[in-house]
Amino acid sequence: MSEITFSNTRARIFFAGLALVLPSVITVAVLMWIFHNVSNLTDTLLFFLPERWTHAALPNGQMGPIQWYWSLVALALAIFLVCLVGRYGRNYFGRKTMEWIDHAIMRVPLMNKIYGTVKQVNASFSSNKSSFKQVVLVTFPHPRSRSVGFVTGEQKGLGPEKLISVFIPTTPNPTSGFLVMVPESEITKLEMSVADGIKFIISLGALLPEHTEQGISPMDRGQANPVLK
Repeated sequence: MSEITFSNTRARIFFAGLALVLPSVITVAVLMWIFHNVSNLTDTLLFFLPERWTHAALPNGQMGPIQWYWSLVALALAIFLVCLVGRYGRNYFGRKTMEWIDHAIMRVPLMNKIYGTVKQVNASFSSNKSSFKQVVLVTFPHPRSRSVGFVTGEQKGLGPEKLISVFIPTTPNPTSGFLVMVPESEITKLEMSVADGIKFIISLGALLPEHTEQGISPMDRGQANPVLK
């Protein structure tokens, strides 16, 4: 009996320590993942420096990966260049230069399709302040289940009823997901901020604001997922 009690005590201590350490470990891992993916792009800004300065030398004499501190330099350079472009683009000559660049890119086949689509999406989210600020509950992926999503826009003229564009992120990685078109009458608005909605998704549904039930209409409350009651 004493051995079982000792084992249970050690297990409780382990899980208590894991609960304290895990948030920090996940945070560091996410930051490292972001830095690694961003540095794959920003490292190219150091093309003017010799590789023997920026890259580690392997025992066989070849150049290895770039040193992490040079990746930080490249990231800082990228931030500086973005700020410089933003400052330059605010004056008359900067706006004219950007218009000329836009016009030149739009004349290149294939590139104009990609550039034009990205620019339209960016303009849509920049001009529409209400985008991605409403958390809703929709029927997805089958009639007997509900999913948390974010309203991204309204679509008219596609049918007899107005359709709402809803982005349903995956969990625990909310950067990917599904885009569904849902009739407005089939959407349940939740009294939940976007930040709380993202926390709910990342936490696998464990973190749910206590006031969320207020956002579920009476006709939907009996059919909603039990975790939302």
